[in-house]
Amino acid sequence: PETMLGDAAVAIHPGDERYKHLLGEFVELPLTGRRIPIIADEYVDPEFGTGCVKITPAHDFNDYGVWQRHRDHAAIHNLPHGGLINIFTADAAIRANETDEDELIPSRYVGLDRYMARKQIIADLEAQNLLEKIEDHKLMVPRGDRSGTVIEPFLTDQWYVKVEPLAKPAIEAVEKGRIRFVPDNWKNTYYEWMRNIEDWCISRQIWWGHRIPAWYDAEGNIYVGRSEQEVREQHQLAADLKLQQDEDVLDTWFSSALWPFSTLGWPQQTDALKTFYPTNVLVTGFDIIFFWVARMIMMGLKFMDDVPFHEVYIHGLVRDAEGQKMSKSKGNVLDPIDVIDGIELEALVKKRTSGMMQPHLAERIEKLTRKTMPEGIPPFGTDALRFTFAALATTGRDVVLSMERIEGYRNFCNKLWNAARYVLMNTEGQDCGQSGGDVELKNADRWIISRLQETETTVRNAMESYRFDHRAQAIYEFTWNEYCDWYLELSKPVLTNPDSSIEAQRGTRQTLIRVLETLLRLAHPLLPFITEEIWQRIAPLAGVTADNRPSIDTIMLQPYPQADDTQIDAIAMDEIDWVKNFILGVRKIRSSMDIKPGKPLPVLLQNGSEGDKNRLQDNLHYLKSLGRIESVQWLDDKEEAPESATSLVGEMKILI
Repeated sequence: PETMLGDAAVAIHPGDERYKHLLGEFVELPLTGRRIPIIADEYVDPEFGTGCVKITPAHDFNDYGVWQRHRDHAAIHNLPHGGLINIFTADAAIRANETDEDELIPSRYVGLDRYMARKQIIADLEAQNLLEKIEDHKLMVPRGDRSGTVIEPFLTDQWYVKVEPLAKPAIEAVEKGRIRFVPDNWKNTYYEWMRNIEDWCISRQIWWGHRIPAWYDAEGNIYVGRSEQEVREQHQLAADLKLQQDEDVLDTWFSSALWPFSTLGWPQQTDALKTFYPTNVLVTGFDIIFFWVARMIMMGLKFMDDVPFHEVYIHGLVRDAEGQKMSKSKGNVLDPIDVIDGIELEALVKKRTSGMMQPHLAERIEKLTRKTMPEGIPPFGTDALRFTFAALATTGRDVVLSMERIEGYRNFCNKLWNAARYVLMNTEGQDCGQSGGDVELKNADRWIISRLQETETTVRNAMESYRFDHRAQAIYEFTWNEYCDWYLELSKPVLTNPDSSIEAQRGTRQTLIRVLETLLRLAHPLLPFITEEIWQRIAPLAGVTADNRPSIDTIMLQPYPQADDTQIDAIAMDEIDWVKNFILGVRKIRSSMDIKPGKPLPVLLQNGSEGDKNRLQDNLHYLKSLGRIESVQWLDDKEEAPESATSLVGEMKILI
């Protein structure tokens, strides 16, 4: 009710037949005696209330929009302040009249807090018999995040940027492909905002930021420049003329929009600016496409005459296990350090137990021990956390972060570590072909090398298309399901069988080492710490020697793996696929018939082709070792099989 004191018009819907005859007439604003016009505007809902809406441009955003459309209406234009009548002080009390305003605001309300003024105005309307009725109505009012105080719309002077001339070339930059969004659909969000853009308010009443470069004299004249000294010289101002700099700061997003070049020495043409502008990729969340991405593009084109980046990779927001956006004010944020520190503590304690403790590490243990971990957050380590985020980075979708996912990838790190222990146990101090010598590669060796090439191709393609989830999944599948679960097991019959040739054992050891070394390089960007630690032990065995320093010092300086299609052996891949299906068939029968895993089994085969018989002969050592098979016997196709549990490998029957 108190905003009635600032009313500039009463609006009706242009199609409302009840009131058409009143258009152009005036009403007297109660309590003030001011005459205000009746106008027509599409904003009015004729079905709501009386179908008449009081318009208070200085204290309502929608009413301000109505005023902008009717500001040239003669009756509004002739009102005090052109109809923009502010009634509040900055503290939401009724302000005093200015010298030339007479009783624009009735003096009996001046100085009253808005809530006191509200009660007084209702009482005064009732006393004058102007109050028809009071109805409960739920208002959607904004409140301060921290204080919970109702925030009132309040007309103030602000600095604006005229955006349309900046937006047009920024739209064209995306339309013509100079900037590409990944995923591509986010460009539509960009277009929607840019094509309906309004002038940008860039002044903020906050503590920190770039100060508005404007100065005022006592008469309210405004001077803009890089410094007060420049302003005085440019306008030839007297030395004793007092100037006051604007107390506002620039909008954070205005300052951020300058980031791609202002951090590189601009406006000077520095070497850094020439080298790093424009850059290749911007990585950001979809929720700041409007605030940051669009504004960097506009500013870059304006001040550098070039786009700031060529590709924009849009990722999702990080949400908690319940799907809520992580927010400090909600209190549902996980501190990555809390997730990481515990695993560090665990490792340091192991070093202390083994007598490898150094003084500075002892201090670190004491510091970590004193730290209280938030309840419900177990330690997982940096690599597990990094890999989790990569695995969850689907195309623009939100990331739902849960402890269970991080724990799963911590287990993956353990799997890689244990695989490395097995490899080192079977290769350190052994002949792995570092000094030459003939090498025989078995089917399993050629298969894992082939699968490594295919995995490298998948990882490269995923990187180029920004599918970090596909990249992580390919590394995970190859490491866990193929290298660890299958190849390490397939290597055992060769390494442990005394009948294996020296060349075959040398070939298997060499394959174990070289595939692991390549896998470490492939996974290093996602698992930097564990891969570096393992690689330092593996590299010399893989032939990365001190002769090619400094690259021996760190995995980071090694080339990223590149697939070699000439190493793909389709025959070996078919052979091992057959072996895997055979072993899985036997294991399925064991499981379904509740046969102990270690019990040797006699296996009967039937309905096999010549290819099946050749594969059986070539791979029998794998089958007996991994399948715990006692014997294998072919049945004649016409021979009646005994009652058996059955599994199929293609057309061939496995009978137990």
